[in-house]
Amino acid sequence: MINKINEEFKNTPDLIHRKIKYGLFNIHIFYIETISSSDRVNNYILKNITNRIKNRPIKDILAAPNFKKIKKDEFEEYIYNGYTIVIYLNNIYAMETRADLDRSIAPPQIEQDLYGAKDSLVENYQKNIGLIKRRIKTHHLKTLEYKLGSYSKTQTALLYIDNICKNELINRCDKLLKSLNTDRILDSGELKQYLAKEEKNFFPTTKLTERPDVIVNALLEGKIVVIVENSPFAIILPAVLADFINPVSDNYIYGNNINFIKILRLACFFLTILTPAFYIAIINYNQETIPPKLLSSFIMQREGVPFPATIEAFFMLFICEMLRESDIRFPNSYGSSISILGALILGESAVAANIVSPIMIIIVALTFISSMVFSNIEIVNAVRVWRFLSLIISSFYGLYGIAIVIIALIVNISSYYSFGLSYTYPVAPFDLNYLQKTLIRTSKTNELYRGKYLTKNTRKQEIK
Repeated sequence: MINKINEEFKNTPDLIHRKIKYGLFNIHIFYIETISSSDRVNNYILKNITNRIKNRPIKDILAAPNFKKIKKDEFEEYIYNGYTIVIYLNNIYAMETRADLDRSIAPPQIEQDLYGAKDSLVENYQKNIGLIKRRIKTHHLKTLEYKLGSYSKTQTALLYIDNICKNELINRCDKLLKSLNTDRILDSGELKQYLAKEEKNFFPTTKLTERPDVIVNALLEGKIVVIVENSPFAIILPAVLADFINPVSDNYIYGNNINFIKILRLACFFLTILTPAFYIAIINYNQETIPPKLLSSFIMQREGVPFPATIEAFFMLFICEMLRESDIRFPNSYGSSISILGALILGESAVAANIVSPIMIIIVALTFISSMVFSNIEIVNAVRVWRFLSLIISSFYGLYGIAIVIIALIVNISSYYSFGLSYTYPVAPFDLNYLQKTLIRTSKTNELYRGKYLTKNTRKQEIK
């Protein structure tokens, strides 16, 4: 077996093989120095073997937090997970000696908020599980583990609370993960595309989050969370539109104050989709809806602009999308500065050169300011598609086109399902309990039940 291992790993220079005489036989020690900690290998294994107590079995003198006996075909899996393999008398032992190759726990980078937890997930699988279990202290929190990818063998965990989550949802997700056939899973963003058939719609049916408090809230509502090794984001499913418009951080603010913000977000959702289309519709086809003084102001501002309003809108929206992408891709230290500089120079120069009108600058600015209310990139991308779609239709049919877009959007969302749950939940099907947690906030003392379509255990608090 030793010769076979050396042959299979002959072009792996970081594989360390030590042979130590132990009584009448040799002990063979294997570990990968780029993954394992040399100090831990020395403290847990080498010191104990060289300072052995006479006549003690080898398994009794090896000290490691995670010690197990493995089979021959598990050698590669354990050694690439930071374990040190000890072979003695045809027995194979694995001891966890992995190095600390991950970063420390830091504040959230994407889902920043004034209140709430200031810790976030990291690339360490065990730390991520620990951040969740330090918040949910019950044996009802269950974990199903998988090795995904024939080459990557990525450690993946499916978390749920067994007396809250529905068995149908657990079985469905378990079947999907077990049937996954791919050579690699490198990140949770890659895995979620296998879990949800998102190519049928622009809106996401799963939610990525880096915040442990968001994960815990989802678990306690009857949802499932998937943790992926080497990824600082967890997958929450099912996810509906209300989950993206109303973040969990709203729970940390007084209910009467946050309800206005919830209405504002919902208004921004439609504003960022329909504002350019509405302007094109009234300026091209439905001028009778504009007051005469305002219409004359629009005409004066557009004087000298050589392009139709539709082309003008497409041009400015395309420029703003480029600025948004550059802001995302550039380092934080100067990404925002470049986007602001680009917007100021391009906007002012375009107006001065009579390429676009000042009112178009206002329309596009309002569109993108309203889209900044949403931090989830999947929702932003879906809104972007519907914005251009509404702009195209309104440029042909005017206000009738906007009515068509609104009807099509409602039909599209209403016919969309996230793991058997309607995307318009909790409005349709109507669920007052979940509605009060998302679209409308009431007093915490009145939250006695969970959403009935999410869980088999609806009782949340004891009625006094």
